[in-house]
Amino acid sequence: MNSKKQIDVGGVKIGGNAPIVVQSMTNTDTRDAQATLRQIAALATAGCDIVRCAVPDAQAAHALGEICEKSPIPVVADIHFDYKLALESIEAGVHKVRINPGNIGSDDRVKAVVGAARAKHIPIRIGVNSGSVEREILAKHGGPTPEALVESALYHAALLEKFDFDDICLSMKSSSVPYTMRAYQLAQQKCDYPLHLGVTEAGTEYMGTIKSAAGIGGLLALGVGDTIRVSLTDDPVKEIYAAQAILKAVGLNDDGINVVSCPTCGRTRIDLIGIAKEVEQRVAAIHGKKIKVAVMGCAVNGPGEAREADVGIAGGDGVGLVFRKGEILRKVPEERLVDSLMEEIEKL
Repeated sequence: MNSKKQIDVGGVKIGGNAPIVVQSMTNTDTRDAQATLRQIAALATAGCDIVRCAVPDAQAAHALGEICEKSPIPVVADIHFDYKLALESIEAGVHKVRINPGNIGSDDRVKAVVGAARAKHIPIRIGVNSGSVEREILAKHGGPTPEALVESALYHAALLEKFDFDDICLSMKSSSVPYTMRAYQLAQQKCDYPLHLGVTEAGTEYMGTIKSAAGIGGLLALGVGDTIRVSLTDDPVKEIYAAQAILKAVGLNDDGINVVSCPTCGRTRIDLIGIAKEVEQRVAAIHGKKIKVAVMGCAVNGPGEAREADVGIAGGDGVGLVFRKGEILRKVPEERLVDSLMEEIEKL
């Protein structure tokens, strides 16, 4: 199950019974508002719900004013150590702040950030990773174990709770998939705050997507987590595509067309790999149709194996079959297979 508590980030609900929220982070220079807004627009178009921007200095905090005003989705300020940047970002109009209160100094500083956030109804995300766990907690647990990550996150949460603030979201990311999964499972047992899932330092598009699918997807399949960010050393837009695919794979996003295809075998007599890729590309922009499309390599078994698909195609020897719910509609030449499939999709 998801967390019991719910927070509101610029109108986007996280936690409770809300749908899983997809996030990413810009990699532009935040001080360049126009470049940042262009990237945010691309992320929003891809399906991003909330975007985070780094705030390394006062100039970046100032630029957030224009960014927040023009952004099509809520903006989160990513703050490290300097509480003044958190205050300036809140004043600029951000919809959430990511900060670890234990890293910004005295109680007075924490109280100042809490007061500003409360006044603007802005949640705070506490973000712990393997490299940010306090020395004494590391010594206690013998390293950045799942238990150490959770203890650190709850320590920071307690610093906010001290000032009667509980509009909080937690993340406990490790570069280890098993550690990440265990940490979030422990956190769900120990608190009811919304959980922001992610595997940190996941890597490039290929390995990063695999690690994220295993960690984030595994947790979501177990009912753990409320919002997700796939971290890739690549274009942030690819993070959104990966996140949407993960949600679809675990049955939490049925918007758009779900393409299934067989892995090919010695019976395949058509360019199934090329056809499957073409189908995936052509249906990517179709939304509002919650249907399953099958691309099968064998005309003998294909329609039967994919009878749960709303519509599909199955290859033969230079020809193929178009079928719907396992029932064969017609036989067409191989070069007409994809076009014929698209025609059937349009009818649904």
